Amino acid sequence: MSSPTEASHFTLCPLKLMGIGWCPGCGLGHSIIYLFHGDISNSFRAHWLGIPAVAVIFNRIYVLTKARLMERSQFKSLT
Repeated sequence: MSSPTEASHFTLCPLKLMGIGWCPGCGLGHSIIYLFHGDISNSFRAHWLGIPAVAVIFNRIYVLTKARLMERSQFKSLT
């Protein structure tokens, strides 16, 4: 398994393209990857907002899925 901090050959990050080593967005992405791999301490070290970001993302997925299912059930009852 590769580490999210390993150097990659391609990036879309404008800060890394300018030669700046630290980027808050990349740190957030690394934090989420560490969290999905179960490495909570490295996740927190990469970016402290990674864990709350995952909670917000999962909440949004739940809300949108629930709304879509309610919409479908209402549509079926009309037909």
